[in-house]
Order: sequence, then C-alpha cells, then structure tokens
Amino acid sequence: MKPAGPARVERRLAAILAADVAGYSRLMGADEEGTLERLKALRRELVDPKIAEHHGRIVKTTGDGLLVEFGSVVDAVRCAVAVQQAMPERDTGVAADSRIELRIGINLGDVIVEGEDLYGDGVNIAARIEALADPGGVFVSNTVHDHVRDRLPLVFEDLGGQQVKNIARPVRVYRVRDTVAAGKSASAPVPELPAAPAAALPLPDKPSIAVLPFQNISGDPEQEYFADGMVEEIITALSRIRWLFVIARNSTFTYKGQAIDLKQVGRELGVRYVLEGSVRKAGGRVRITVQLIEAETAAHLWADRFDGSLEDVFELQEQVATGVAGVIEPALQAAETARSANRPTSDLTAYDLYLRAYAIYSAFHQRQMRQALALLEEAIIRDLQYGPALGFAATCCMHLASEASAPDHDEIRQKGIDFGHRALEVARNEPAVLADAAYALACFGEDIDAMIVLVDRALAFNPSYARGWHISSFLRLWAGQTDLAIEHAGRALRLSPRAQAGVSSWLIGAALFFNRRFEEAVPRIRVAIEDMPVFPTSYRFLAACYAHMGLLDEAHATIARLRAITPEVMVNYPLPFRDPRHRELYFSGLRLAMGETE
Repeated sequence: MKPAGPARVERRLAAILAADVAGYSRLMGADEEGTLERLKALRRELVDPKIAEHHGRIVKTTGDGLLVEFGSVVDAVRCAVAVQQAMPERDTGVAADSRIELRIGINLGDVIVEGEDLYGDGVNIAARIEALADPGGVFVSNTVHDHVRDRLPLVFEDLGGQQVKNIARPVRVYRVRDTVAAGKSASAPVPELPAAPAAALPLPDKPSIAVLPFQNISGDPEQEYFADGMVEEIITALSRIRWLFVIARNSTFTYKGQAIDLKQVGRELGVRYVLEGSVRKAGGRVRITVQLIEAETAAHLWADRFDGSLEDVFELQEQVATGVAGVIEPALQAAETARSANRPTSDLTAYDLYLRAYAIYSAFHQRQMRQALALLEEAIIRDLQYGPALGFAATCCMHLASEASAPDHDEIRQKGIDFGHRALEVARNEPAVLADAAYALACFGEDIDAMIVLVDRALAFNPSYARGWHISSFLRLWAGQTDLAIEHAGRALRLSPRAQAGVSSWLIGAALFFNRRFEEAVPRIRVAIEDMPVFPTSYRFLAACYAHMGLLDEAHATIARLRAITPEVMVNYPLPFRDPRHRELYFSGLRLAMGETE
C-alpha cells in the first residue's frame, strides 16, 4: 500500500488587519477593571460592528489585540480608518492618561489556512507593521498602498523600508496621515470615506487585461490550489505579450470569493478586458472553461474550454496557459482594431493608424497592401521609433516586392530593407517587432542564420506568440530545415487554430514537398488553397507536386487556376529558399506542370 503523502497546505490571498492597544500594560497597571470594561465596550460598540460592516472576519483575539481577515484590501483600510476616526469622540471627557488608543497595521499577502486560524508571512508582516504604528494611527505595507492609493481619498506618507523581526527583507511601510490627524484632534476630523465606488483608473496607453481568480466548481476544496495556479500561469503567459498591459496577481486576487461586477472591476483596475474562468474536476480529469470579456460593455469576445488529465498538473497548467495566451493575442488584436475603426479620423494616433493598417492588411491584395503601407508610413512619421509600425511596414514591403511585375519593385524592396533595419534598432525585447523585421529581412536575402536567431529570441520572450511560430516556420523552410519548419508550423496551428490555419497548412505542405513526400503534401496544400483561395504560391506548389507525381492533367489544371489569379507563374523568379536542391525541385516541377500549356 502506497504511504499517504503529506497533507496539502491550503493557502489564499487575504488582507490582514492587526490591532492592539497602545500602552496596554500601563493602562492595566493603573486601572485593571476599568480598562477591561472600557475595552469590552469599545469592541462591542465600535470595533466589532465596523469589522462586520466592512465584511471582515475576526480570526482571533489576544488580550488587547485583534487579528482580522478581509477579502478586500479596500474594505480593510476603510474599516481601519472608520474605527480611528470614531475614537476621538469616545475619548471626550476622558483623562489623557486613561484613553484607549489603537494601533493598526494592515498587510495584503499570502496566508496559510488551518481551520479558522491563519498563519504565514502575510499575517506576520501585518503584526510587525502594527507594532510600528503610532497610537491612533494606521500603517500599511507597500502591497496595501499600491492597491488603495488611487481608490481612497487618503494621504500616505512613505516611511521607507523597515527591518522587522523574522522577516528577511525590509518591508516598505506607509503611514495613513489623514487618520493620524483624525485620531489626534477632534477639531480637525477627516471627512467620512464614501461608500460609492472609487473613481475609475485611467486606461493605459495600450490594451489592458485582468485575469480574475478562477471559480473552483468541482466541489473539491483541494482543487483551489490548481485553480489559483492556473491563473498565475495565464498571467505569466500574457505578461510575455509586450504590447499588452497585464494586471498583477496581487491585484486581481483581491476579488477572490466575491460576487463580481465586471464593469466595476474594469473601473477599479483600469483595464479594458477581463478574463474569467472556472475549473471542474471529475475523477482524474479536469475541465477548464475560459472567457474573454470587454469590461465596459460586458460583451463576450471569446470563450473556449480545455480538457486534460491531472496526472501531471503543472504540465497541464502550462499547456492551458500557453493555449489561452496564443488565442487571446489575436482576439485582443481584432477587438482593438474594431475599436480603433470607430474613432474619428481627426483623432488618430500612431497606434490607431497601426491598427487601421492591420484591419485592411491582406498579403494577397496589392491595393489593400499599399493602403496599409500608407497608413503605417503616416504612423512612423508621427512616431519615428514606433517599432510595431516599422516591423509591419517592412513585412508589407516584402509582400509587395514579391510581385515581379510591380512598377516600383526595386524602390519597395529598398524601402522594406530600410524599415526592417530601423525596426531592429528600436525593437529591444518586443517579440512582434523582432519577428516581423527578421521575416522581411530574411526574405530580402539577408543572413538567414542571423534572422533565425532574432526569431528564436522573440519566441524566448513570448513562447505563446503564434505569429512568431509562423514566421519561424517560414525561416526554417527558407533555410532548408524542413523538419523544424513542420514542427513550428504545428505549434502555430495549436496556439491559434482559427487564425492563419491556411498558412500553417501551406508551410507544412511546402516542407513535405521539399522532403519529396508529395502524396502527403497534396492534401495539406489543398487545405491551404481552400482557406486562402487567392494566395498564388499554394497553386504553384500544388502544380509542382502533381507534376512530380506524374499527374500532369491535375498539374495543368492547377496552372490554369493560378493564371486566373495572376499572370505570373514565376518559373525563374529568385525565391528565398537557400538550398539549391529545393529551388531546383520547385522550378523543375513548375516547368513540368506548364509543359503542355505553353
């Protein structure tokens, strides 16, 4: 019989309020019975009702001290301030040396749950901060300050890092100055805190998203750790998307266990999009349901579910997180593009111009491609270091230059090379900029190995970047690394099964063609043609495939379909494939396919 492992520790994020009476020993020494009576009255008439009013739970009492848990850090600070504001009135007519003055410390952190009790650094730090607090004051940790500073009308004084007992690193502490003033002087009270929601935070200058704690609907409390871990993995994966503003876990987990108004979440966190989900366990299987919502309108933009085995929990978490991030990126791009299209043309920024170019971009229509390039060039004029526009402009030029008959072919080619190099100069660690620039420059004939290094770097920054895997597959195909081209196209397809599925099919088909696996290549290329009926390269590869298989009638028919799209069959056009054997296989197949049609 397999021995039972150690019991799983239950943890959760909580706002912890610690309070005690300043000078308690002195008060007890002077008037033990009177102090106890006043303390009981204080608890009964003020402290306990305020805790209940602000949805707190008293964890334990220790003589003159209290430890209270709140699900919301805003509620915790409101409660503390409300208590301290009421204290001066209770002390009216009481001698100064007999007054009861509370010290309160608040921390937001991870706690260990054992029955009704709480342990861990989340609790310890609250207690240490309380010990630093002034009589009548409220001191808070930096995690509390960061969450409430823009939501409550209070002034915070930064006291810097404080070294406290049994905590390895200094804790940054803030004094709530308004509360201290209220506690010291009844003649200068701080206005009552409004119960209404705090003013909305301004939206960042790029798309913003918050991943809320997932609901555990399996009926198994032990799966809380899995649901929380799933959210952490997704936040980490989304954080790798550099053009996306992602709210940290500490902020979103303050909503855990609460009935949530998504519009309010959007206002309080300053985000445009919210991701929520649920986890259901049945036997050794788990189902994760996820949905992406626009906070302001509560409109559902995307939803999906993931099923897997709990045998390897961490691998499953990583798979789901990567999959969610891969699908969300194009979903958010589409949502942002639609939003920008509704903005007046008199109020366009470089970002809006970029989104409009993205909306009309088509790799298969020269006119739309030129319109997109014009918008991108306008964006670049407004912001000379706008990396996404520079990288995208290089890609547009690459596609425009692929048409040998273009009247400005050489000019467009040189412009694309210039945009690509300028993009790399400002790319820093932006995966999309690195990948787009490498894609265009590799196609224009620059060192393929160096460009592959850039794409690998982009994917190291964001392994969920589906378009990055597409571009990597192109470069591997051009470099002659056909097996890697197939693998990377498969990853792109798995990450983004709805977007650019035809491109992935063509990449896999082309790699199979170069491996001389013609019968396997044909169905892949035909899928690409069905998905992208105006993409001429698919027809060229299909015709060459049929020709090498000896199916000349099918090859001739495919050439005829190609010529209905473009007059350019391009049997001698320089291609980006570096392996001369691959070029010869391709061109010889095209020549065979055209043999009876010339």
